[in-house]
Amino acid sequence: MRINLYFSLFIFFGLQTFGQNNPLIVNDSLAQMAWVESQYNNMSLQERIGQLFMVSIASNQDKSASDKIKTLVREQGLGGVIFLSGSPVKQAQLTNSFQSEAKIPLLIGTDAEWGLAMRLDSTYAFPWNMTLGAIQDSNLVRNIGNQIGQHAKRLGVHINFAPDLDVNNNPRNPIIGNRSFGEDPKKVAKNGIAFLTGMEAAGVMSSGKHFPGHGNTATDSHKALPVIEGFKEELDSIELLPFKKAIAHGLSSVMVAHLNVPSLESREGYPSTLSKSIVTDLLQNELGFKGLVVTDALNMKAVSEFVPEGEVELEAFLAGNDLLLMPQNVAKANEKLMEAYTTGIISEERLAFSVKKILMAKYKAGLNNYQPVALENLYEDLNTIENEVIHEEAMEGALTVVKNNFALMPIKKLDIKKMAYVHFGDAPGDAFIKTLNKYAEVTPINAKDIAGYRDQLADFNLVIIGFHKSNASPWKDYKFTQTELYWLEEIARLRTSNTILTVFAKPYALLDVANFDAIDGVVMAYQNSDIAQEKAAEVIFGAIGTNGKLPVSAHAEFPVGTGIALKPIQRLGYSIPERVGMSSTLLTAVDSLVQDGLDSLMFPGAQVLVARRGKVIYDKNFGKPTYDSSKQITDSSIYDLASLTKILSTLPMIMKMEEEGKISLNDTFKDLIPEYADTELKDVTVLKALSHYGRLPSWIAFYLDTLNKERKPSNEFYRNNPSEAFPYKVAEQLYLTRSYKDSIYNRIGRQSLKSNRYRYSDVGYYVFKEYIENIYQKPIDVLIDEFLFRPMGLQRTLYNPLKKFDKEEIVPTEEDDYYRYQTVQGYVHDMGAAMQGGVGGHAGLFSTANEVAKIMQMYLQGGYYGGERFLNERTIRKFNTCYFCNNNVRRGVGFDKPQLEDTGPTCGCVSRKSFGHSGFTGTFTWADPDEEIVYVFLSNRTYPSATNNLLIKSGLRTRIQQAIYDSIIR
Repeated sequence: MRINLYFSLFIFFGLQTFGQNNPLIVNDSLAQMAWVESQYNNMSLQERIGQLFMVSIASNQDKSASDKIKTLVREQGLGGVIFLSGSPVKQAQLTNSFQSEAKIPLLIGTDAEWGLAMRLDSTYAFPWNMTLGAIQDSNLVRNIGNQIGQHAKRLGVHINFAPDLDVNNNPRNPIIGNRSFGEDPKKVAKNGIAFLTGMEAAGVMSSGKHFPGHGNTATDSHKALPVIEGFKEELDSIELLPFKKAIAHGLSSVMVAHLNVPSLESREGYPSTLSKSIVTDLLQNELGFKGLVVTDALNMKAVSEFVPEGEVELEAFLAGNDLLLMPQNVAKANEKLMEAYTTGIISEERLAFSVKKILMAKYKAGLNNYQPVALENLYEDLNTIENEVIHEEAMEGALTVVKNNFALMPIKKLDIKKMAYVHFGDAPGDAFIKTLNKYAEVTPINAKDIAGYRDQLADFNLVIIGFHKSNASPWKDYKFTQTELYWLEEIARLRTSNTILTVFAKPYALLDVANFDAIDGVVMAYQNSDIAQEKAAEVIFGAIGTNGKLPVSAHAEFPVGTGIALKPIQRLGYSIPERVGMSSTLLTAVDSLVQDGLDSLMFPGAQVLVARRGKVIYDKNFGKPTYDSSKQITDSSIYDLASLTKILSTLPMIMKMEEEGKISLNDTFKDLIPEYADTELKDVTVLKALSHYGRLPSWIAFYLDTLNKERKPSNEFYRNNPSEAFPYKVAEQLYLTRSYKDSIYNRIGRQSLKSNRYRYSDVGYYVFKEYIENIYQKPIDVLIDEFLFRPMGLQRTLYNPLKKFDKEEIVPTEEDDYYRYQTVQGYVHDMGAAMQGGVGGHAGLFSTANEVAKIMQMYLQGGYYGGERFLNERTIRKFNTCYFCNNNVRRGVGFDKPQLEDTGPTCGCVSRKSFGHSGFTGTFTWADPDEEIVYVFLSNRTYPSATNNLLIKSGLRTRIQQAIYDSIIR
């Protein structure tokens, strides 16, 4: 009974000593205090003093360095190790090795302010604090802190010396800068708390630094002792505020900086680390901090040159610090502290106070039940897709628009914009220009002088300047050169264009710009990472909006807090599957299926794209244009879409006409073409023809009538060169007579209706094309380009692509040995469309997977895309209705629809609202409003021969669709 009573009294008075609000005390405080007391009592004096030291090592150092650490562990009772540069696996191995030598497990620390990549290769770099400071949703910052904490914990790290709580109110600060959340103390506090809360939730202790505040200086404390000016009251409301608030929210430790703060320490030039009035009186007594007090590195010149070697650690301890970080000489320091203890300079109470706090931290870190770091899957665990998700969300939240004259952004009216990109800075901007070009044609311009820029930019009406600086570390140069500042001013003053400046560097870069009068838009992207570049491009074109606000004053025109909110205008964005509730791992099944198609010779190459919830999350290219090609399929490879032309070109024109009252679904063929009034086709309605319920023939082989006895193109109908009489280019050196157009439509008029009600047919689209062109008195390729393609920014969606692109950019469709007798490349594969000069209502359109997806996304969004309404939502619903399903006809009005029975065009996993189409050349696209999915598959399965039906027989396109739906995370 007496033992239990004594123990209870110890626990009570022990908790009072360390404070009830001590962030180091865990829920099972009784067990914690018992463990702390037991460990402390079993240590020698030297071992107790050894607990005060945390020494540094880089895992890429040689064996002698690690052997030295092991000696310190065994002989000095070393308390902890802080790891610097190296690799994660080597660090984990060294951690396990050091821990195996320790009587009491070591406290492992690291500096990972923006992730382990701050120190280690093969690990992930998250945005810097300055970037996070622009975010208005603190949950995003918390998520970053949590993910960094999870990485640290997985690597066996117990304390991460983060977050940086410095208020960066001096733009010339050489060491803090990007490491600070900004210049507003309240915002710094808010973000610092969010960060530390996330990290602590992951089981890793936080450390607020650099107390009492390292922001308001232009000196690097690694090289000299910075001076922090200001009265106590001023420091209290600015520098100290984030620390006070973070302490109230469970900050585990505080790192004390090497600073000269005259208003807090009366001794002239005395470092704050060694100041009892700052470390004990202010931090622990006045602010009530009960957690671990850590020195900044004691080998830094700001303090190491102030006190003789071996004594700086003693002075730091006497000032009130608990953990002595990176001492220059542990043996000497240990000797000095032992001497001070034996002479009474250090009391037992004082020593026990700090050592027990360190032991409490070790218990909180789980070192009472130490487990070695698992090496298996370490790299994979540190580099998960979750990193990309969290980083991307944070970057989207940080992007800040600080100027937007004329509501220039997001850019609309793409059909009247001619855009150029100018690269400034000494770092790459490849991801930026690549993403810009996913939305519209943006031409890179390079010149050696301003005269060259003036000349080359004369024809452009919008110039996007990207200022790209190194993303390697937050301390890299961020300034414009004098030449760039001159060029920027002169380019912005060009009367022919608007200018958008996008800055991939610290906001302070803008301080050197004289004025922004001529610059119409300014986007602050903060960093030059690929994610920052991609997301900045998405902001400019309206795929995502912005809510970020400047964390610091970047210019007299742009004070802290500046930020213009932009709303997205529903253009496709680009992301990763997990952002939209899908699994990257499960989607790899698509890779395997397409590869099977290649291996089985179903097609030479393919593009496959998947978008969900307005974001492209899978966009890959496979194989080659031909089996013996030396080139690979790329994003820009142009495919013959075949019958996708129906829903991507002719159908939207019909929808537009229906809205304008120029056509009705009940109109008949005799209404469209009066010459058909006396034919069997006269009463076929638009609705029935579009629904393939009009009893029309599937197709008509018009070309056969133009061949001679040798089954070659007859001289009666063809010439090798164009002329007024032979204008229709069918293929290279093959031009069809103008008069044959009448023959096509006459032959259609002579057709008899078929007996079966449902028959897929191209024939109606000849009629629709003729009617559309007659009504508007323009060719359909011109009409659809003006109405849809150019306003949407589609650059590679067109008829007759050889008029704009080199043949090598276009995927060939067949080695024709029955009509044109040549490689069909850049000319429409469909013979009927070819005989109309490459422009058919049913075929002739060429495009890429990315641009097909944009049109399908427009449909999915009810006719709205990129800030423009192309079609009414009511119209989309009307044409996406199956009017003859009761008659076992699955088709909508122009759109194909899911099968009604067991087999059909889809995997059977799509919703009844879904719609799409397939094409003869091996193309397929489908959109599902319920799941918000767009799927595009483009191939040239007809190369080298259209008789290759392996793709069709295999059902590969629908099996891929099934894999896509299987990847949805339910």
